[in-house]
Amino acid sequence: MKKDAQILVIELRGIIFKNYAKKFIINDYLLPPILNEKLNMITLFNSLTNKKEAFHPITPGEVKMYVCGMTVYDFCHLGHARVLIVFDLITRWFKASGYNVTYVRNITDIDDKIIQRAKEQSISIEELTQKYIEEMNKDAKALGVINPDLEPKATESIEDMIDMIKNLIEKGFAYVGENNDVFYSVSSFEGYGKLSGKSLEDLRAGNRVEIDHAKENSFDFVLWKSAKPGEPSWKSPWGEGRPGWHIECSAMSNKFLGKNFDIHGGGQDLQFPHHENEIAQSEAHNGCKMVNYWIHNGFVRVDDEKMSKSLGNFFTIREILKHFNPEVVRFFVLKAQYRSPLNYSDKNLEDAKQGLTRLYLTARGLTEKIGKNIDWDDSFAMQFKAALDDDFNTPEAISVLFSLSNKINKNSKQSDLTLFVQLANILGILEQEPESFLKGDAVDKDLDIDQLIQDRLEAKKNKDYKTADEIRIYLENHDILLEDNPNGTIWRKK
Repeated sequence: MKKDAQILVIELRGIIFKNYAKKFIINDYLLPPILNEKLNMITLFNSLTNKKEAFHPITPGEVKMYVCGMTVYDFCHLGHARVLIVFDLITRWFKASGYNVTYVRNITDIDDKIIQRAKEQSISIEELTQKYIEEMNKDAKALGVINPDLEPKATESIEDMIDMIKNLIEKGFAYVGENNDVFYSVSSFEGYGKLSGKSLEDLRAGNRVEIDHAKENSFDFVLWKSAKPGEPSWKSPWGEGRPGWHIECSAMSNKFLGKNFDIHGGGQDLQFPHHENEIAQSEAHNGCKMVNYWIHNGFVRVDDEKMSKSLGNFFTIREILKHFNPEVVRFFVLKAQYRSPLNYSDKNLEDAKQGLTRLYLTARGLTEKIGKNIDWDDSFAMQFKAALDDDFNTPEAISVLFSLSNKINKNSKQSDLTLFVQLANILGILEQEPESFLKGDAVDKDLDIDQLIQDRLEAKKNKDYKTADEIRIYLENHDILLEDNPNGTIWRKK
């Protein structure tokens, strides 16, 4: 059967899919393009409906996705790492599935914390935010995160925010308080609470914030803050001031992706109130549905407790990378399903390190340069695809890699090894040279490993097995493991 007229019949999980498609290369991967929306296998959990749904893009073949990014006043922490890695994986899989993706991840570069931190450090806000944008990018690059297509700063869209606020006031969804702050009237928006499941009655009963007498209701939220002495500000119809946090993302997503787009993502902690408020603002402004699918990744816990500075279990990416290879951290994050809690502990990181090491030991056997064309007809590739099509199930996809690894270790074939590395690369792992990963960069510089290996081989040649064992044990005590094979002796970090 000719490849360009092949009918792919894939029986997976009891469902038969038929794809009458001409194969071609998109985003460096050879894929069968989806010509019929009904054949689209990708399902995802939509936080708006609280159920898995088949993904149907607004424009066939395209994905428009907005993810709430960082507030840049400090180093990124493990929670940020999870957001970066999860939505990087989602972007990679949409691209590998043949979609053209427009991925927008914003930067909040003006808010109370930023103003306070700049004041504490006696530097300008611009200096502070630029410093931490650069540090964020270093962390993201180390974790194998591909840059988003657009990364707008809040301060670059102030006029768009002002225009949106003006429109909300004109439509009766917002009002100017007696202190010249502008507030969104939550009770004016009929659908408020549809994402979080919180009703206005719940908000009234659970309200614990100090009453702001400038508000009509205590649960109304600020769209525009009047300037305080010494704070950065912009001109507006309501006087000098700056935007509230929630209006930033509504204005920027509207500006770069339009009134209605496919996916909005972020951490579970943003579901309420931030994302709920975004919906209220955007849908009141545009008069239509804002987002079709909402994706939220789960919380990060440390030794089964919520990560927080007050508990002293708060870890920055920078701190973790002092002890673990960045790819181990990425692998650790992907081992958990993105919606489930992620429990950080040294033991769990060590387990991830051992697991990734096993995969790299298999990849060590690859002698050919891998191409970009993936054989999606292979049974392992089918299983891998089925896993990621099922709400980006990375634990299952990783399980497929281990199964393929076991097959390769029993009967090594270059075609299997090539597929193995290609699939792993979609997850953003096995992207280093195996020897580089396995040997690490923390070897004692005074330890001449190659010479010791030669001394051991010479001792074995002379049947001086006692000396050979002593050399092996000496190296093990320095975290160096030796592996004898028909071609000689190789080593790796323990």
